[in-house]
Amino acid sequence: MKYQRITILLFVVLCAVTALAQSGRRQVKPPPAAPIPTPTPEPTPVPQKTDKEPELIFFLGVDRNFSSSNLPYSYYDAVLRGCADRLQSGTSAIVDVTNKDLTRGEAIKRAKSEDRSYVVQLSLHFDGMARSYDDLVLEYIVLAPGTAKMVTNGRAYLNGRRAGPVVVGPGSRGSTSGLYREELLKRAGEDAGDRIIKALHLDVQLPK
Repeated sequence: MKYQRITILLFVVLCAVTALAQSGRRQVKPPPAAPIPTPTPEPTPVPQKTDKEPELIFFLGVDRNFSSSNLPYSYYDAVLRGCADRLQSGTSAIVDVTNKDLTRGEAIKRAKSEDRSYVVQLSLHFDGMARSYDDLVLEYIVLAPGTAKMVTNGRAYLNGRRAGPVVVGPGSRGSTSGLYREELLKRAGEDAGDRIIKALHLDVQLPK
């Protein structure tokens, strides 16, 4: 019985010591999980304007019914082409050419409806009492957008002071040649374009 009591006592002591050891241990907690990084939204790219709007625009037309004589349509096309080419090559402007007749009233109406475009109206007629095609005169007016106020006007002549000879092909020289006269009319249109550029005080290098 004595040994039995000792055994029980030792068992109780062992249990107490074990419980005390268990309570004294620190429970090691696992480290917290690293937070999942939230992706930073990329800024929305701002669209860039690649096409710069032109600072100057010309609307160009001719009045084919201004002259009392029935002139060939190719004459009107020649002055239109010459003036448009010079305005486009001598400036950074956009030149819009209409194939329809542009009378003075229609030019004024068009200019009042425009926000940025200058309206250029061309017309051909004979100088004074002359009735020869060699005496044709090119008249031009330029109307401001919005107000239709006349910015400049003037005349250009077939025998204007131009550098260099007129060459349009073999056998086409002479005052009676239609091709030769059309080239002169084209040059008169170029002269009108030069005068318009200078009148608007455009800082450009005019082609020679």
